[in-house]
Amino acid sequence: MIVHTLDLHFQNTPGLIAAYVIETSSGLVLIETGPGSTLEKLRDGICALGLDEKNVRHVFITHIHLDHAGAAGWWAQRGAQVYCHEKAARHLIDPAKLISSARQIYAERMDSLWGEMLPAPEERVTVLADGESVTVGDVTISAWDTPGHARHHHAFVIGDVCFTGDVAGMRLAGTNYLSVTAAPPQFEPVAYMASVGRLARAGFRKLYLTHFGEITEVAAHLAEYRQRIQAVHEAVLRDHAAGLTTVQIRARYESREHTLATALGVTATDWERLEQSNNTNMCADGVHLSVVKSY
Repeated sequence: MIVHTLDLHFQNTPGLIAAYVIETSSGLVLIETGPGSTLEKLRDGICALGLDEKNVRHVFITHIHLDHAGAAGWWAQRGAQVYCHEKAARHLIDPAKLISSARQIYAERMDSLWGEMLPAPEERVTVLADGESVTVGDVTISAWDTPGHARHHHAFVIGDVCFTGDVAGMRLAGTNYLSVTAAPPQFEPVAYMASVGRLARAGFRKLYLTHFGEITEVAAHLAEYRQRIQAVHEAVLRDHAAGLTTVQIRARYESREHTLATALGVTATDWERLEQSNNTNMCADGVHLSVVKSY
């Protein structure tokens, strides 16, 4: 099995969103598509490897957030089979509600950020249950139900490696700061930490993060990430209990994360890159919403 990491240069910025192309004895497998806005970068990346995009017949998406699955419909309309969580399928087939919700958040920036999300033909969408596998040539891909970031989240396992989507967080290559992916509305800390624990117990040799790239120090990464999820949740819980407003909670969240990142050597430029892909205001809202629901 050969795995290629393709940098999609989201918003013309390197190292934020990855897609993975896997060469098998029966064509190409694509894990994550990125958004519609980076589709041409993805296609160019496949071509630059000397591969033919027409051989991409199997596409696996970890969840239907636009940075992970926005281009899935394009591949499906060209004959690829798209595999997803059962709760994600309807949004791939009819993305209108997803697009409408996103447009309310991003307003005039919606199209430039995410591009077009095309509907996937129903017959081209295959739902996978937890533990269910698909074999493509000499490669078997297993779906693991890993809620916490989203209730419709899968990690994909091939042998002793795991493609984690958002369940193992975001770490820019070459940095030591681990950012909690906590966009609303489905951040659930207990489920999240349980999913991370499941990955840790598996003893994987390598993780492939969508944000961004390979992780070889797997046990340390997952132990740290579990602590980070707990830390951000407890901090927002304290802020909420103290009666802080949403604006104040956002500001305190950003300040804590920026202070931690700076202490770990993250530069001002890399901090800007992090905010492009995993904005602290949005994460604060996601964590805060989970706290409000628990009251």
